[in-house]
Parts: sequence; C-alpha cells; structure tokens
Amino acid sequence: MSIIPPVVWAQRNTEVYVTICVEDSKNPDIKVEPEQIVFSSVAGFESTKKYDVTIPLYAPIEPENSKVTVGGRYIELVLQKPSTDTKYWPHLTKEKKKYHWLKVDFKKWKDEDDSEDETASGPGGVGGDGNIDDMLSMMGGGGGPKFGGLGGGLGGDYNVPSDEDSDDEEMPELDDIESETAGKGKEKSEETLPNLEEVKPATTA
Repeated sequence: MSIIPPVVWAQRNTEVYVTICVEDSKNPDIKVEPEQIVFSSVAGFESTKKYDVTIPLYAPIEPENSKVTVGGRYIELVLQKPSTDTKYWPHLTKEKKKYHWLKVDFKKWKDEDDSEDETASGPGGVGGDGNIDDMLSMMGGGGGPKFGGLGGGLGGDYNVPSDEDSDDEEMPELDDIESETAGKGKEKSEETLPNLEEVKPATTA
C-alpha cells in the first residue's frame, strides 16, 4: 500500500515552490505537467516504503521552465507560472479542498503585495527548513542537526567555547609539581624510617 508524502508549498508572482517531504528517496519518478504534478518513489531502510501523490494544480504552469531538485531529505520543485498570468494562487490545488498532507510553507511564503526586491532564498535555502522538519517528524524522520537545505548555510547553532569562556583551572608549573612531590616523599621517609640509634641488636639466651 502506498503512502501520500507530506507536501509544503509557497509562491511568488512568477513561481510556485513545492517541497515533497520524503527522506532517502530512491529513483523517484517525477512528472511535471502543465496542469499537475505526479510523484512516486520508494524510500526508507531497504526501500520498504512506497510513496505516491498526484497534485492537480490551481492553474497551468510551464514545465519546460520549471526545475526539480532531489535531495536526501526532500524533493523540491520550482514551478514557473506563465508570463501572461502572474496572479497569486488562492491555493495550490485545482479544487479548494483541505488535504491533511498539504500545508503552507510559511518560512518561504510572501504576500503578494510584498516588495519583489526581497527575492526568495531559493528552494532549500535558509527559508524553508522549519515546516519541512515538522512534516518529516510526522513521518517519523527528521532527526539530527539541521543543516539548512540544498544550498543553504548551517541551520543549527553549534556553540564552540572560546578560550575566554573556558572554565578549566590554570595548569601549575612543572617545577612546582616536582618540588611538591619531592617534599611529600621526604616527609614520608622521615615518618616511616626508624632511628638507627634506637635499634638494638637482638641477644640470644
């Protein structure tokens, strides 16, 4: 039995971003057609899970100008809207219907009236890992540190302590250690060795 993978999406006036959240996808079959996206793949340990989803799109796109990127944790699509129709879509799918597997990628989303000078960070950039991690967690995946996406910088914050932050105590000088050790050895010898003058030879009966 096939599984419908989690999907997140966002858009700009000229593009639609679709991310299919499947980890370790093996030989995915992805068809980007003018009016729909068709995806199928096996994934997971020993490729034991089969994923399938067909997404009828709200409006036609240009497949020849669209892009697909396959990564280790998800598949990203940048769908090109026709130059003659750059309106914002009210929803991704053709029908206004709520799908449990489909969510808005708020990390990448921009409202239509936002300045176009603020371009998207691109698929898999710094913008989109938050929702993707949430979706992967629904599948039982998404563990480990975050490294952003394909082409993004490190998403995790790894705090490496500096010399100023170190609370290690200052190491004592080697001469001090040797002097202290020699002093303790001398004290021990003086405590354990008997006074030779007090030792008397044993007498025989």
